[in-house]
Amino acid sequence: MKQSINLAIAGTILTISLAACGGKKDEQQQAPPPPTPVTAVKVEKGNATYYDQFPATITALVEVEIQPQVSGNITGIFFQDGQQVRKGQKLYTIDPQQYRAGYDQAVANLNVQKANLNRAQKDADRYNTLAQQDAVAKQLVDNANASLEATRMQVEAAQATIRQVGTNLKYTTIYAPLDGTIGISQVRLGAAVAPGSTPLNTISSDNPIAADLQVDASEIPRFLKLQSQKSSGRDSTLVLAMPDGSTYKYPGVVRIVDRAVDPQTGTLRVRVAFPNPEKQLKVGINANVRVKNSTGQPQVLIPYQSVTEQMSEYFVFVVGDSSKVTQKKVTLGARINDKVIVKEGLKEGEMVVTEGTQKIREGAKVKVSNGQ
Repeated sequence: MKQSINLAIAGTILTISLAACGGKKDEQQQAPPPPTPVTAVKVEKGNATYYDQFPATITALVEVEIQPQVSGNITGIFFQDGQQVRKGQKLYTIDPQQYRAGYDQAVANLNVQKANLNRAQKDADRYNTLAQQDAVAKQLVDNANASLEATRMQVEAAQATIRQVGTNLKYTTIYAPLDGTIGISQVRLGAAVAPGSTPLNTISSDNPIAADLQVDASEIPRFLKLQSQKSSGRDSTLVLAMPDGSTYKYPGVVRIVDRAVDPQTGTLRVRVAFPNPEKQLKVGINANVRVKNSTGQPQVLIPYQSVTEQMSEYFVFVVGDSSKVTQKKVTLGARINDKVIVKEGLKEGEMVVTEGTQKIREGAKVKVSNGQ
């Protein structure tokens, strides 16, 4: 009997011990996880100056095709392809022989008509004097006056012919219409040319030179304002990014804002002029024009790496009370280097997680390090 009692007491003690051990194990399993270490920064306002970038093509402010105005064969070329030319510099000559002969003939014809005019004038004067004395028939007087008038018209016609053939003779020598760079000649010595044929060459101005860009219609007031502003040599409002990524050292100015928006694209062409003293910029280069943009007042700025994108929407994790994070939707503005403007969703002084966002979720408790 005594042995049965002892066994019962031992079993009870063992059951209590096992129950106690199981309770401790459950408590260990239900213990909350430790805070996740993250890096966070305080939301601050800062200078929101940045550059908008527009694709552009380098083009000449003035470009002229050299066209022949008379027919003939090229007898002279007086430049090197691709060289700088000055306004008024001789470029080409077209065989002038037939035009010089025509001019000489027109001059001779004018001299004949002037001699006829002189004779007609004397006849008219004589008949008019006789008419005052009633010594000649009125019909003869009228004929003399009519002949004088006809001869005067023939002189005027001869003078017009001289002007015409003189112009043709002048066009046999072609001069540069502006300062600039001339291209590769499209004709060689002896080539036959005529009005309306292929241009002989092209001259384009190269200092200053321009960059053409297409801007959205909403940008028109901005570029009209830039056009009205005076630019200094140190201004950095309009800068040119070269194809190799370098920045062109001379700033630009808005020279032309086109007259109308393209209804198909909703864009407007803007022409920005740049100094080009070293002839570094060549027509046809594709580059980018960077236009400085500033809101004029401090804006909320956060590191761009703190932003996550989900279904074309943007979110950040904000550290709140009790070191718990809350995911907030934000509306972003322009990106400025490694930061981005936040238009809506955050307030100055809040803490946003910059590193460790992939390890946390809504409501998670975090341990902030390297925070501000």
